[in-house]
Amino acid sequence: MQTAPPRPRGFRLYFNSGSIPFWAVHAAALVGVVVLGFSWSGLLLALGVYYVRMFFLTAGYHRYFAHRSFSTSRWFQLVLAVAGQTCAQMGPLWWAANHRAHHRHSDQEADVHSALQRGFWWSHIGWFMDGQHEGTDFSRVRDLAKYPELVWLNQRSVALLPAVALALGIWAIGGIHGLVWGFFVSTVLLWHGTFTINSLAHLFGSRRYATGDDSRNNGLLALITMGEGWHNNHHHYQSSTRQGFFWWEIDPTYYVLRVFAGLGLIWGLREPPKSVLGSKPALKSVGTQVASIPASSARSGRVA
Repeated sequence: MQTAPPRPRGFRLYFNSGSIPFWAVHAAALVGVVVLGFSWSGLLLALGVYYVRMFFLTAGYHRYFAHRSFSTSRWFQLVLAVAGQTCAQMGPLWWAANHRAHHRHSDQEADVHSALQRGFWWSHIGWFMDGQHEGTDFSRVRDLAKYPELVWLNQRSVALLPAVALALGIWAIGGIHGLVWGFFVSTVLLWHGTFTINSLAHLFGSRRYATGDDSRNNGLLALITMGEGWHNNHHHYQSSTRQGFFWWEIDPTYYVLRVFAGLGLIWGLREPPKSVLGSKPALKSVGTQVASIPASSARSGRVA
């Protein structure tokens, strides 16, 4: 039986020993900008690194690992995992397991980060500061846990190494200016950009489909998150690679994935069938099943 997350505990929930690294990155970004002064080149660097990492988070962690909305080779699966880990949001199995739990119980009592149940700040940052969700529920990611390299990357002692390597690389190339803007400022923006989908995308926007939760479509959030803001669409048909269902719904992650498909790096991109695109509200979410990887695919080096 799914255990409901504990109720927030006020100030101590957000400021405790476990949250020190999170706030330290914020402090480094703020102090660094104050000391170095505002820089247009720094801001452009921050945004550039932000969108590259946001792509690998949305394409890799979300659309591939959490929802298996397209297929790829085993080696490129590893690339998606490592690139996603530069976002400093734990390992791919941890991320996918919690996201699948969210969809299974979306905006219900057992939802790990429901704004409807526990408010904005809980859904935005409180749920992962509580300390109750540090472990990975491998029962939710059996299709991914069969790959030892993903299990190894998912270890807490390893999960942040790609992010640390990125920080050191940026520092080596761009010095302290590059480190502050290219890593610390970029990471703070990336974190909160990602978290808006947990929080704001369940509070503000339009609802095309009656999904049984409070998921919303929000064009501004779609621009911030490279297409993730079409959240009501996503909750309506979760296995679709494309989250902007119509041409006017901008979905940059999907566009880049189409390029990857053209290059042969990925294939089997899933599209929402015409039967689910109509504006008539559905009675419940559809397309929620998460595909597993056949053993034969694992042996061949190709994943479903």
